[in-house]
Amino acid sequence: MNIDRAVFAFAGLIILTSLLLGHYVSTWWLVLAAFAGLNMLQAAFTGFCPAALIFKAFGLKSGCAFK
Repeated sequence: MNIDRAVFAFAGLIILTSLLLGHYVSTWWLVLAAFAGLNMLQAAFTGFCPAALIFKAFGLKSGCAFK
């Protein structure tokens, strides 16, 4: 698995978890999904993603999106 796939998997996991918690626990958990979406949007334009830096530190190989 490379960094790109790990970032997409992590973002999907965060969004799905946020939606489940928002439905069953409190609607305030939907703020987490909004944060993840905004982070993905800014990463698309800037190429900077904090999660990519963390996955790189864990030793995952670089993909084409995040270096």
